Amino acid sequence: MVRAIVGANWGDEGKGKITDMFAEQSDIVIRFQGGANAGHTIINEHGRFALHLMPSGVCYEHTTCIIGNGVALDINKFINELEQVKKAGLNPKLLVSDRAQILMPYHIKLDEYEEERLGKNAFGSTKSGIAPFFSDKYSKIGIQVNELFDDEVLKAKLKNICTLKNLTLEHVYHKPLLNEDELFATCMEYKEKIAPYVCDTHKFISDAIKEGKNILLEGQLGTLKDPDFGIYPMVTSSSTLAGYGAVGAGIPPHKIEDIVVVTKAYSSAVGAGEFVSEILDEDEAQELRIHGGDKGEFGATTGRPRRVGWFDCVASKYGIECQGATQVVMTALDCLSYLEEIKVCVAYDIDGKITKDFPVTHELKKAKPVLKTLKGWHCDIRGIKNYDELPKETRDYVEFIEKEMGCDITMVSNGPEREAIIYRNK
Repeated sequence: MVRAIVGANWGDEGKGKITDMFAEQSDIVIRFQGGANAGHTIINEHGRFALHLMPSGVCYEHTTCIIGNGVALDINKFINELEQVKKAGLNPKLLVSDRAQILMPYHIKLDEYEEERLGKNAFGSTKSGIAPFFSDKYSKIGIQVNELFDDEVLKAKLKNICTLKNLTLEHVYHKPLLNEDELFATCMEYKEKIAPYVCDTHKFISDAIKEGKNILLEGQLGTLKDPDFGIYPMVTSSSTLAGYGAVGAGIPPHKIEDIVVVTKAYSSAVGAGEFVSEILDEDEAQELRIHGGDKGEFGATTGRPRRVGWFDCVASKYGIECQGATQVVMTALDCLSYLEEIKVCVAYDIDGKITKDFPVTHELKKAKPVLKTLKGWHCDIRGIKNYDELPKETRDYVEFIEKEMGCDITMVSNGPEREAIIYRNK
């Protein structure tokens, strides 16, 4: 069976924990898109891990973890993260697609330079080199992992890259130029580091499907950061949709049978972009931020405070529809336990017109939230194992959102630990 786990919203939905749960039941876990620009946190018996490139299956001896062809592979970050995992006593089975492309140091520099050039109009990038990387990939000047092993091909490619990039560096950014020999030396270092893991993952995965293995596709960020269906241009540079798992991992689309879409019991986001249900009162926002999750609402990659807001039914319904959800998981329900009343965004007011349809970005900029107030449960729900034992107000909250979204919420999370999950028998 092939299952995908993806986010409904802006990312930060708590996918790490859910992916860790399903990874334990999987033979193979595949990262199929994105790079080291967004992290997710896993807490289990092995410790606490903030993973950025490593698939969540690294905690399990029986699981093979794959970096798919759709990933922006930062080799140094990959190796550093692997060393941290090994320090915890883990020895994961790792494979890297020979068709994955390499995130180079100049991608990071170009990301930094562009944010600097844009100034107050910057995208709020994590400056991990993601946009320049994918720009090069689709401009056909990216470097595939397999090209590290052919000096002639690599040198010709680096010569062309330097010609193009140095024009931009000199005339647009007024920054130091690239050197072909230095880049080749860097690539040789990368080759030595990554060689033990390189594999024809297409064949490996194809054989695994034929053998009936359980495969988990792990996505990064969420629907609203997708470059086609998200809040463009304040999006990431690779598709965050489950459908892209077929491309980024190399799996026939019809083989993806289960799409688990994760949403949080409230909203949060890192970076710039439209966020209709955002709490603009800083004291109120900071209180929710502090109560949010195990370490509060602060980015796993950047450490910066996340923007927070009320649950957005409009954005979430759209998000799960774009993902093609077969089931929804709601995380961080316990984080709302301090509230006596909880607001939910049920519609948007755009120039006086009320809508429940998620609009394109220029319309979204004008949207104001239509809020409904629900009664809070105002008590600690951590430790509860059965859905029926939750306070009535908690169940009312979950079921109200479920009805608004039009898709079954099959699990709710009431704590950061992997075992803090309540399965609903529907």
